[in-house]
Amino acid sequence: MTLDPVHVDGIADLAGRVSRSVDERDHSDVANRAWAEFLDPLYDDGSEVLVPLGKHRKRQVKIEDIALEETGFATQHGLDAGTINPTTFNNGLVIDVSQAAMASVPSDVELHRGRTIVMTIHTNDDGVGIHDADWRLDDRGYARRRVLRAPRVDRYEQTVVHALALYRAESEHALEQTDIVTDLLVLDGPIYPTGLLNWVDRDPELKRLIIEEAEFTGVIENYLELVETFVEREIPLVGFVKNSTAKALTRTLRKKTGAPWLDDDAFFRRVLSRPDEHGDPRTDALTFTGWFRSRLGVHGVLSGDTLSLDHDYRLPAEAYEVTFFVVYDPRDDLIYRVEAPYGVTRETDTRERLTRHLLSEIAAQRGPPLAVAKADTLASIGQDEKGTLRRRIEREFDTGQQRRYDDLRWGLEPDVDL
Repeated sequence: MTLDPVHVDGIADLAGRVSRSVDERDHSDVANRAWAEFLDPLYDDGSEVLVPLGKHRKRQVKIEDIALEETGFATQHGLDAGTINPTTFNNGLVIDVSQAAMASVPSDVELHRGRTIVMTIHTNDDGVGIHDADWRLDDRGYARRRVLRAPRVDRYEQTVVHALALYRAESEHALEQTDIVTDLLVLDGPIYPTGLLNWVDRDPELKRLIIEEAEFTGVIENYLELVETFVEREIPLVGFVKNSTAKALTRTLRKKTGAPWLDDDAFFRRVLSRPDEHGDPRTDALTFTGWFRSRLGVHGVLSGDTLSLDHDYRLPAEAYEVTFFVVYDPRDDLIYRVEAPYGVTRETDTRERLTRHLLSEIAAQRGPPLAVAKADTLASIGQDEKGTLRRRIEREFDTGQQRRYDDLRWGLEPDVDL
């Protein structure tokens, strides 16, 4: 039974009974004050956690003009990984499968055919073993695949298999294709596996995994090696974050200003929006921040002593630190964050070249850069493919997928929160 119009009206009336003592303009005033007074630099407990690189300012550029600007990079490569999402079977196995792919602009059909595929399993059954855990070649050598056994946990099984499959496939494929990239690599997402690094504050059991278990320390070291390789080759490596859930900046500002925003994207949306005289958003220009060097939240995990990895660091410590800038596209009311290691962005000219290229891509594509969009298409696993894979796995294990009533009623996918 659906909601009748009378119920819809009643619910709307309930919303109207929630009084507002602060209007939208007050939120904008608080955001602008926080921007002007607390971010140059931002301190938390006496330590600098966010430092502008260059002048602390907001900028804007006409969308029509920047969209037509020639790129500063002759070729661009994008990389992404997709999964079938973790699936639990009646025999106790929890499995996820991820494939990573790289795309290029201009297109390279042979590169696009390449895949790195990782299956991760979790089981509490000591009788289940992996007979061949080495990399195997498939599709005439264009695809590499392997199976990994996740460390045993008493909860978060789906989270663990998902993270291990996704980040292992992405990082291995990036390292395998490094030599192909000559001008620019853009990851679809952050430059580090923030889903793993967030575990440090989430739960002691998950924190133990990324500190003690080789499967996870190896993934983090892959990303460190990726940064080292690109910094040493003097080729920019960036991450394009489309759906950020970061809250570290907002939490810090809340201590100082009573910041009302839910997350960091909401803060930057307030700072970067340009209302006209009627309060409606102006949509003719992209607005963006300068670059920041960050030790906020998860960004501080690798720069501090939280993780003591047995890694042979090849760069100065500051070269691994996260830097970023934020772009607001008013056409769709969306915030994008662009990340890069400080080893890439320490020079002003490099920051400016990256900024203009990525603004041009956002303006022209009305979304992620073309190389990232192409990689996303290559790496994604469609619903029909997911269903086929799960049925094939059911037959291989002679078992069925564990189902709940909501799966039947709604056709739900597993909800994995990294």
